[in-house]
Amino acid sequence: MDDWSPKLETYLDGELSASEMRTLDAHLRTCPSCAADVLSLIQTKRAIQSAGKRYSPTPEFRERMRKSIASKPRRSPIRMWIGVTAAVALLLVVGFVTSSVRQQQIERQQTFSELADLHVATLASANPVDVISTDRHAVKPWFQGKLPFTFNLPELQDSEFTLVGGRVTYLGQAPGAELIYQIRKHQISVFIFQDRAAGRGLESSSQSQKELSFNIESWAHDGLRYFVIGDASGSDIHALADLLKKAS
Repeated sequence: MDDWSPKLETYLDGELSASEMRTLDAHLRTCPSCAADVLSLIQTKRAIQSAGKRYSPTPEFRERMRKSIASKPRRSPIRMWIGVTAAVALLLVVGFVTSSVRQQQIERQQTFSELADLHVATLASANPVDVISTDRHAVKPWFQGKLPFTFNLPELQDSEFTLVGGRVTYLGQAPGAELIYQIRKHQISVFIFQDRAAGRGLESSSQSQKELSFNIESWAHDGLRYFVIGDASGSDIHALADLLKKAS
C-alpha cells in the first residue's frame, strides 16, 4: 500500500500513464486497503463537486434585474407596480428554470459517480461476478427470478470483446444487472436498470461522458436504462454500446 498511496489521487484524476493505470487497476483487485482508500476519495470528490455546483446568480445577472425594476421618472404608481411585478415574476421563472436544470445536472453527475464507485468496487473485488461464463445463453438465464425485468446480450464472435460474467447490483434501492466484458487488458462494466428507477437526471437520448478516469455511455431503450463504463478508450466503449443496442 505504501508504494501506491501517493498515486491514488493522480489515478482518479486520470493523470497516470497507461501502463501505470493498468498496473494500479490490477493492484486494486488484490489490495482491499487501497480499494477502500479509492472509494473514500471518490466519495469526497463527489461531495465537493456537488457543493461547488449550487446555483448562484452572477453579478451581471443581478445588475440586469436591478435595472429592470428600477423606478423611472414620470411613471404612474400603477404602471410601476405592474412593471415591478412582471420583473419579479420573470426573476422567479428564470430562477426556477435555472435551479431545475442545475438540479438535473447534479442528479445526473451523482448517478454517474455512483456507477464509477460500483465499477471500482468490482475491479477491487476478489469475486467480481456471481455467474462466470463467456456464454450469453448461460449468463442471461441466471438473472431470471433475480430481477424484475429481462434483457438481451449481444453475440460477440466477430468482435474483440469477451463476456466474463455478471452479478446483481443496486443503484440506490433499484436492483439491476452488472455484466463484465473484457477487451485486451481492460474490463468494462455494463449496468442495466429499469429506466424509471435509475434514470435520475437523465434524458431519454444517448449520453457520453467522462467520469474521473472512466468513459461512460448511457441510453434508454424499451423501459431499460443502459450504462457502459470503463477505462477503455471511448471508441471501445462506443463499440460495445452499439453491440448492446443491436441486441436489444
